[in-house]
Amino acid sequence: MSTRTVPAVRLPAGEAIPVMGMGTWHMAENPARRQAEIAALRTGIEIGLTLIDTAEMYADGEAEVLVGEAIAGQRDNVFLVSKVLPVHATYDKTILACRQSLKRLGTDRLDLYLLHWRAPVPLAETVLAFEELIRLELIRFWGVSNFDIHDMEELLSVPGGDAVQTDQVLYNLMRRGIEFDLLPELQDRGIPVMAYSPIEQGRLLPHPVLNAIADRHDATAVQVALAWVLTRDGVNVIPRASTKEHVMQNRGAIELHLTEDDLRLLDETFPPPLSAQPLAMY
Repeated sequence: MSTRTVPAVRLPAGEAIPVMGMGTWHMAENPARRQAEIAALRTGIEIGLTLIDTAEMYADGEAEVLVGEAIAGQRDNVFLVSKVLPVHATYDKTILACRQSLKRLGTDRLDLYLLHWRAPVPLAETVLAFEELIRLELIRFWGVSNFDIHDMEELLSVPGGDAVQTDQVLYNLMRRGIEFDLLPELQDRGIPVMAYSPIEQGRLLPHPVLNAIADRHDATAVQVALAWVLTRDGVNVIPRASTKEHVMQNRGAIELHLTEDDLRLLDETFPPPLSAQPLAMY
């Protein structure tokens, strides 16, 4: 196993988080895969992918239970992220949802708690709940997910909104819309993007250009897709990996250095946006 240190991205608060972590969307949905998924998460921790992202929504909370089992006995080695559903984004419900997530995870704190997507609840109310959770030491930092440029501008205008630590969004070679406005704005403010679905749910992998680049580097299409995301400043990535082998493959992308010719070819194949686009979401 590779034991090299995983590079880091810094949150506005100064905390360093791994440039690659592990997502858990669609985990804990099939009991037959449970032990393999737990083993995958434990392997990831061993090789430096110590950021684990989950949510109360995933498998109706069972993904959090699975993560809790995987990190048992090594909680202090993990940067743990979960998310509150918009339907729970009121002051009281956010605090209750966080406590329930902590119970499922078997821990006393989250390192980062995100609003999963924009809620009908006023942002100021959710921010107040996040601030109370920090005061109670139930979370260390908070952020958002699936916020577009206008959502972020509104958030930054409310009291306490400038304490946001990240925006977790869909970003990959096929979904580059954030490069037009959201990504540059966040980069200017020092707020990192946490990229989910970096291989487009697997739809990128058969592409002949990715495979041609992979062959030149003795790599895989997965690694090329991940390595491309990692060329972006202020971006970390949270691919899901449900087996040990998949985790190791993902980890290998950190050592893959794409050439200028590779990047030029990828830009030609997957052009960057020329105008503002609606935020892509799953």
